[in-house]
Amino acid sequence: MNNDSRRSICIVLTSPFALNAFLLDHLRALAEDYRITVCVNIGASPISPLLDSRIEVLHIPIARAINPWADMRSLWQLVRLFRQRHFDAIHSLTPKGGLLGMLAGFLAAVPMRTHSFTGQVWATHRGFSRILLMNMDRLLAFCATDLHADSASQARFLEESKICAHGRIQVFGQGSISGVNIDRFSAAPERRARVRQQLGIEMDTPVFLFLGRLQRDKGVLILATAFADILARHPAPQLLLVGPDEDGLGDQIAQQLPQHCRIIGLTPHPEDYIDAADVLCLPSFREGFGTVVIEAAAMGVPAIASRIYGLTDAVVDGQTGLLCPAGDANALAEAIERMLDPSLRENLAQQALNRARTMFAADTITAYWRAYYKRRLDQ
Repeated sequence: MNNDSRRSICIVLTSPFALNAFLLDHLRALAEDYRITVCVNIGASPISPLLDSRIEVLHIPIARAINPWADMRSLWQLVRLFRQRHFDAIHSLTPKGGLLGMLAGFLAAVPMRTHSFTGQVWATHRGFSRILLMNMDRLLAFCATDLHADSASQARFLEESKICAHGRIQVFGQGSISGVNIDRFSAAPERRARVRQQLGIEMDTPVFLFLGRLQRDKGVLILATAFADILARHPAPQLLLVGPDEDGLGDQIAQQLPQHCRIIGLTPHPEDYIDAADVLCLPSFREGFGTVVIEAAAMGVPAIASRIYGLTDAVVDGQTGLLCPAGDANALAEAIERMLDPSLRENLAQQALNRARTMFAADTITAYWRAYYKRRLDQ
């Protein structure tokens, strides 16, 4: 029997990837005041060893793809768990984790049910699948007592798409689900030299970095096409692709960019590769905010990104990076070519660094999370 009388919060998400990338600092801080349980599919990827030891982790086999029978089993597991544990609050992230978590919380009558939107899968879909996925988000929103988004532009997009009523969605500060750990994401010249040496890249070679899941929706194929165009005129630049190859695109890109692309895969130390890079590229078709943009910015690395909701909050066009239309390989190539100018990179880098450290420090975002729960639970 648990004799801890503190209020309890259950975090529900699909994959440890989101847990590791966004929540470690927040949960460590919340564990000072609350009992924290995380429900996640631990078979999807490893959980970070940095997760606070006070946090309980339970395996719920939530699948990212729609699977009616598996989804019903996961939903029933969550309903039973919520009824047994009598959590004071549940907080979900990721689309499937949100749908199942909010629906289970509603069915189990958990008093406080919060979902944080970090991007919409349906934003790039058409036809029946778009309607189905949008209605899933509407059901999620109906079942939640509180809604958050990690950018103001995403909140407007959701309201304009009639996912929920105007004014229901909160945004913490200037946005971002996690902020950036300034201590971790800080430039170190010796690390830059070491990583480049390991990769066999000269110090004066321009290096462009994609950091995230290798997916079509992230625009990696468009990036490869744009980069191939640049290499026809500027043979020096190198491209690093760092992250899990979820859509099996690595071989195709490697064939398109022989000798100029290195595919690193999943890493527990993304800061190593940010430090080795000169420019971050995030040509996504959909993005809730783009945390990697401010992580790179905090290390003095400007970004090229799509002009879409979410990323327009993370990048100030012409000041902290360059924005171009999503899916436009020619515009992306032009932006990459502009970034070959060291003076432009230096100017954008300094402004990006100042903005990231002033507005998006992780401690600032964590303080919003703690204040939110203190206001809602400690009344």
